[in-house]
Amino acid sequence: MRRFIDIGANLTDGMYQGMYNGSKKHDADIGGVLKRSWEGGLSKMIITGGSLEESQRAIDLARTDDKLYATVGCHPTRCLEFENSGCTPEEYLANLGSLVNANRDKVVAFGECGLDYDRLQFCPKETQKKYLQLQLTLNESLDLPLFLHCRNAAADLQNLLAPYSFKGVVHSFDGTVEEARKFIDLGYFIGVNGCSLKTPANLETVKQLPIEKLLMETDSPWCEIRPTHAGYRFLQEENKSIPAVKKEKFKEGCLVKGRNEPVNIRQVLDVIAGVKSESADKICERIFQTTNELFFS
Repeated sequence: MRRFIDIGANLTDGMYQGMYNGSKKHDADIGGVLKRSWEGGLSKMIITGGSLEESQRAIDLARTDDKLYATVGCHPTRCLEFENSGCTPEEYLANLGSLVNANRDKVVAFGECGLDYDRLQFCPKETQKKYLQLQLTLNESLDLPLFLHCRNAAADLQNLLAPYSFKGVVHSFDGTVEEARKFIDLGYFIGVNGCSLKTPANLETVKQLPIEKLLMETDSPWCEIRPTHAGYRFLQEENKSIPAVKKEKFKEGCLVKGRNEPVNIRQVLDVIAGVKSESADKICERIFQTTNELFFS
């Protein structure tokens, strides 16, 4: 059986509690989501933390299952929390570090941190850069792999990372092959999910990157592979036929339409194998081994 590790699952998101845009549509079904994941071949999952509070919730959830792990960090669009959370930026940073050190058995990466220039309405560019720099400084003592976010900001992110010798992954990558190769040259892996496989240009980038530098993720409940995406044509029939229902008609055992789940990581594999015209089994096992070496060795 193929073995998967989802390096980026937002399992603390309210959708898995039945909440959509502030409205309760169905009962919490995180148990069913996890059950489908394990039955579908997932060996481990890393729950993404994007703020101090969310990182704590990710750790709490990770403690409910030996196969769940977490990240700790502050997402670029939330970096104003350093100034607006009721403590000083230095205290907020110290709290992130304390959370890591108190949970070393469950925290396998520092992040999600990085830069996002597509959503500056949430946090100005200079604020993002300032608090990413702070987090990078903190990670010199934590010595964890980085779980990085990059949207329309590759050059600035690369410049900030260049002075350090960290390892890690640029997750949900949707940039150019040239940008990806520069991250690889800096020592990073490239995380691929549905948002990385939307366009013909995205597929060409994945095609050109070496398998040994790719990691797989879902970024669920986001980044599903949709019929309108360029990668959809590579999905195997058995991997696009899982029963799904609208959230208003929730049914135990079914996926919810429009809400991605970790079990769909096998769709990501389908597309990678398809664009590379290589064995899905071999690709899956190589990425599984690479992921273990980065986060769990």
